[in-house]
Amino acid sequence: MILINGVETDTVTVADRALQYGDGCFTTILVEQGQPRLWPLHLQRLQNTLAALRIAAPDWQALAEQVHLLAAAFPDKGGVKVLISRGAGGRGYSPAGCLVTQVIVSDFAWPAQYLQWQQHGIALGVCRQRLSISPMLAGLKHLNRLEQVLLKQEAQAQGWLDAVVLDAEGYVAETIASNLFWRQGQTVFTPALESCGVHGVMRAHVLSLLEQSPYCIEFVKTPLNELLCADEVFITNAVMALVPVNEIEGNTFTQQTLLHELKERLYAC
Repeated sequence: MILINGVETDTVTVADRALQYGDGCFTTILVEQGQPRLWPLHLQRLQNTLAALRIAAPDWQALAEQVHLLAAAFPDKGGVKVLISRGAGGRGYSPAGCLVTQVIVSDFAWPAQYLQWQQHGIALGVCRQRLSISPMLAGLKHLNRLEQVLLKQEAQAQGWLDAVVLDAEGYVAETIASNLFWRQGQTVFTPALESCGVHGVMRAHVLSLLEQSPYCIEFVKTPLNELLCADEVFITNAVMALVPVNEIEGNTFTQQTLLHELKERLYAC
């Protein structure tokens, strides 16, 4: 099902700024037993991103009702995507005249391969292409995902399921579609994401769990070789949750101590 401003339809105007400029944001939500997981964090991210992009807020209560309506159709697992556009406007970059924020809510089947990834882990490649430095947009799940499209093409050409992505300065940023965590001893590392990358909802949730654990957390700008020295590596996003990384460029990782601890507490609240 697709709801556009609460109406079941699949048509948008060609003047919409999401189409013209990627002027908006989105979030994808895991649904289990008819309930949208981590919905408060998704809502908070949407609100923060719209504020950063200076896009007028929609009716948040109506959006929540639409998300829960679509989620209720999945008795087992599924997904809901929320895309918010600045709306339709005139020609040119100026958002003047955009009076109605457009909200698109759609559902999708949970990717079946994620269960195998969760159970058995995956190997990561390392992309040659790098993320540009973009402090104005760093952390935001905005609609311009052209870098990720190019990175995904590189991964597919190499036969990788996912891959580590470095920023333009050579520091570890994320993977193509996930956030990265790694552990050395009692310290957990994750990229700082001050100049590029996405502050994922699952990343935020994992960080909140780590704050209540005996592990130390460090937000780092680090080259690839530091990641390759880890005891344990895993990736996260809201739909696939936590996935162990078994190998990166011939470097193997067999420990999953932290991962198992997090999985036991992931949706305990």
